Amino acid sequence: MQRRQGRVNAGLLLLLYQMSQVGLQNIPPVTLGAIALNVFLFLNPVRPLSEVCISVNEAIYKRNWQRLLLSPFHHADDWHLYYNMISMLWKGIMLEKRLRSVWFAYIIAVFSVLIGVVYVVLEFLLVKILDDPSYEMSCGVGFSGVLFALKVLSNHYNPGRVSTVLGLRLSSKYACWVELVAIHLIAPGTSFAGHLAGILVGLMYTKGPLKKIMEACAGGISFFTDPGRPRDYYSDYYGYYPDYQYRTPRNYYDYTGGLTEEEQLERAVLNSLNERDFGGATYNNERRPYGFWFPPEHSEEEIRRQRLRRFERR
Repeated sequence: MQRRQGRVNAGLLLLLYQMSQVGLQNIPPVTLGAIALNVFLFLNPVRPLSEVCISVNEAIYKRNWQRLLLSPFHHADDWHLYYNMISMLWKGIMLEKRLRSVWFAYIIAVFSVLIGVVYVVLEFLLVKILDDPSYEMSCGVGFSGVLFALKVLSNHYNPGRVSTVLGLRLSSKYACWVELVAIHLIAPGTSFAGHLAGILVGLMYTKGPLKKIMEACAGGISFFTDPGRPRDYYSDYYGYYPDYQYRTPRNYYDYTGGLTEEEQLERAVLNSLNERDFGGATYNNERRPYGFWFPPEHSEEEIRRQRLRRFERR
């Protein structure tokens, strides 16, 4: 391994400062682990960048498929690392809490490899469509493709938000597309195809079949949970009180009395009126059961006296 030496990495120091301001205890574990891995490989690269970057020439012609695993986690310089990891910090805090750590780690692993595949396909298409062999040699590194995919997920799970890009306020669902063009215009050296690959993979997950495929592949692994299923209050409760058992009623009629929703509402109103008539007392000093109860039958004379008492109180 080659260790980076010879200068102070201002971008890295600024990243560490920003993380300290957030607080390590406030950063979810997978997000923190992903940042730590990128920082470690920046300081201790597995190979030189020219030997880890992904391109059509290396992936298809030379079949160096290991670059699909290495290229996302290596960065060109400390500022490249800083901007990507700050973006990862905020996106990770939002998404990991929603999707849960195991599933979020699964997403990052799949996206990291799949984005490299889509990137190679896009570059290969450019070679064929534009008849320009230079795209075969275009070599990309960095985590930004994964970040564009995570941005698509973030916008999907938080619809209706408004984002600001270069001073323009626009709907979040369009923000990634505007950023794609804006970054390429401001920094022409960035990989347009790499960022586009990230957006496409994100759309494959939110709009296409990728999520279902991932769920099917993870179906046989017990510690994976359905990311779309909301947290169950009692499952979280068990974590603190393992001996507590929550039992649902055996019969739905225990609560509804066999009534439809309309009948339940009508019965609730009648019960309320009867409680007012009797001052909240119970019959025969017995406590009423939970759910819907049915008042005893009364004679017409008793009903008339109840009505008179109600009007007298007014």
